[in-house]
Amino acid sequence: MAAKRQPGLIFLSFVAAAILTILPLPDAMVWVRPYWMALILIYWRLEAPGQVGLGTAFVAGLFLDLVLGTLLGHHALSLIIIAYIVGRFRLRIRFFPLWQQAFAVLAVLLNDRLIHVWILALSGQGLPDWRILWPPFVAMLLWPWVFLILDESRRRLRRR
Repeated sequence: MAAKRQPGLIFLSFVAAAILTILPLPDAMVWVRPYWMALILIYWRLEAPGQVGLGTAFVAGLFLDLVLGTLLGHHALSLIIIAYIVGRFRLRIRFFPLWQQAFAVLAVLLNDRLIHVWILALSGQGLPDWRILWPPFVAMLLWPWVFLILDESRRRLRRR
């Protein structure tokens, strides 16, 4: 029965990630905004890989491209690569303690930053500021909280 309700939670978590992504921040805080969509995608690829796959990553990435006004396909490619890597190493990452999972998330998101730099360089926008490396570290610190909140939400849905 929980499987029927879970798509709603998955959708709401991606909507929340989109809202957190477009939420205006002060100029000093823009550089530390974590890649919320990637964090949510990583969680669901670990916990519900049959429901969240490469197609979900692609659609979420295209949505981000449209909302943020970036090069069409920029975030889509990024999220597809994240989804593939997490899916590939899912069985290993899933059974790590949360602090080790946070380091795995850091590694995946640092790889994502390399992809972003590559896409920006290929599109002729030049190399970004070195502060582009801050969000993966912030995401690493937030990972245990994101994991626990989503895990508790899933448990509450299962109890109903």
